[in-house]
Amino acid sequence: MDVVASVEVPVSVEKLFDFVADLGNYPRWLELVHEVSSLNEVEGPNPVWVVELRARLGIFARSKRLRMSRTVFERPRVVVFERDEKDGRKHSAWILKAAVTATPNGSMLEANLHYSGSLFTGGVLERALADQINAAREKLIGSLSAN
Repeated sequence: MDVVASVEVPVSVEKLFDFVADLGNYPRWLELVHEVSSLNEVEGPNPVWVVELRARLGIFARSKRLRMSRTVFERPRVVVFERDEKDGRKHSAWILKAAVTATPNGSMLEANLHYSGSLFTGGVLERALADQINAAREKLIGSLSAN
């Protein structure tokens, strides 16, 4: 599954990039990301977080905890987070790429979420994300305007 979404934000490229380059900010604007905790460990230049994802459709809900590391950090343009479990087991891929570009009115965020697993089957994750994308756009703009 690959989901791509974009939003134009009336802030500088640097401000938008710094905000999306820290997974700790995601619960403020993206409902799917329920909770994020820094592991306060750094493997080379890559910070690591534990991320709890929650998708709800009606009365049904699914959740998943992931260990995510920042694998690409090209300030102020591209940041990539990838699932990075250390338990020796094989896990489905979760990859979030955020690309920031300048626009005449501020900056544009294009986010691509790739998921290769089967926990969120039957389009559950896609439907949950589709429902959240419009709200996330407004929350992101609001969060950055408040800073």
